[in-house]
Amino acid sequence: MKAAGTLLLVTAIFEGILGIPLLGGTLVMLSGYTVLFVTLVLHIITLVFCSQHNKPIVGSILGIVTSVLAWIPVLGMILHLTTAVFLFYAAFKKDHLQQHPPYPPAPGSF
Repeated sequence: MKAAGTLLLVTAIFEGILGIPLLGGTLVMLSGYTVLFVTLVLHIITLVFCSQHNKPIVGSILGIVTSVLAWIPVLGMILHLTTAVFLFYAAFKKDHLQQHPPYPPAPGSF
């Protein structure tokens, strides 16, 4: 798995953990909201790598928005879970630029 796919998976797991109602809120509060800044940086790095490797960037953009708005209690939980779903989908999505076998030459084209 390339760096972009690994970052998508790591951020998806991280967002999923932060989306768990009591656990995520406790982690955010105990860290003094530093966790949200760390996720913001991770999503920006993931966005750069995904744009370079032609991976979906929607999850990373949604993650950036989530990191900015997640200080709002219930909205933060919903956004973290939504972002986790998008990131997991992007991490396990097959590349659409797969190589197809070449078509056989047309008759008489030699």
